[in-house]
Amino acid sequence: MMRDSKKRLFKEKLSLLGVLVVMIFAILLVSSLIAGLVSYTLVTRNIIPFQTGHALEAAAVYIAIISLLIGTVLARFFGVRFLRQIHELADATKAVAAGNFNVRLKSGGAREIEFIRSSFNDMVSELSNIETLRSDFVSNVSHEFKTPVSSIRGFARRLKKDSLTDEQRNEYLDIIISESERLTRLSSNVLLLTSLENTEKIFEKAEFQLDEQLRRGVLLLEPQLKKKNLEVDITLASVKILANEEMLSELWINLIGNAIKFSPEGSTIRIALASAGNDAVVTVSDEGYGMDEDVKKRIFDKFYQGDKSRSTEGNGLGLTLIKRILELEKGKISVNSEVGKGATFTVSLPISADLVGIKKMS
Repeated sequence: MMRDSKKRLFKEKLSLLGVLVVMIFAILLVSSLIAGLVSYTLVTRNIIPFQTGHALEAAAVYIAIISLLIGTVLARFFGVRFLRQIHELADATKAVAAGNFNVRLKSGGAREIEFIRSSFNDMVSELSNIETLRSDFVSNVSHEFKTPVSSIRGFARRLKKDSLTDEQRNEYLDIIISESERLTRLSSNVLLLTSLENTEKIFEKAEFQLDEQLRRGVLLLEPQLKKKNLEVDITLASVKILANEEMLSELWINLIGNAIKFSPEGSTIRIALASAGNDAVVTVSDEGYGMDEDVKKRIFDKFYQGDKSRSTEGNGLGLTLIKRILELEKGKISVNSEVGKGATFTVSLPISADLVGIKKMS
């Protein structure tokens, strides 16, 4: 692909050079023809002197002088038109450098210039999208930090009152602890997501039992399960996988934690693991409210929370982290959900060709 891009760029350069050569040749040809015609007219009408013995020299001088004048005028005319497009590109580039990502170049002109215009507009469009994402990220992080900090400050001030009962004091302390933990989770998730977004390849991989990792994940979340009196139905096949164990552990904690978050009290969460060809397939289902099509389209966006009533239980980064981890592990995730019928997340991960071969031999 890189080679094709270089070939195309080389062809564009040759094409632009060809245009310049043709333009110069056309100017010389046109100016010579006009100069010859003007010289002939001036001589035949005796407007300028002409000596028979020096006919060729005189003709050459006249043609050269008139060609120079006409060529200068033509070069000026075509040069201004050609350079105007270059000046427009230079001005637009300066505007982008100053932070204006709304500038666009109008289409038109030579094919080579049009190619440059199109490439410039595509570049500015991508830069604009990146700037929008950055601004939204900063705005969302600021908002997510502001809410718990305000809550902590408000309840800390109330604790200074001497008239509080022990019950009220304990309630306010629990809220402060909860909001502090929320800030800790947000900070950890933001740092982890930033780290993952700046990572292109995972080098630290090891073989481990995926079913055992899922069981440990459920045990870690047992306090949250008991708090909502949730049942867990687990069906796990024995599957060994080659992957980054720490990152996948983070993935399951977020995915199962998400199911707990949206499950009504006393309901059941179902977790299943099976192998399908060269992939390990994990499904996590809940009996919550479910999602409509609009929510499903945005659930992997940063800070997006479809159910605002549960916004204090998370920060909208869990599924974004899951998606990024799966991108790095060459895995996939899909969701099947309807309003009122809960949600089922399906994760597919490559087991590794080596491990699949070992399994077949055994």
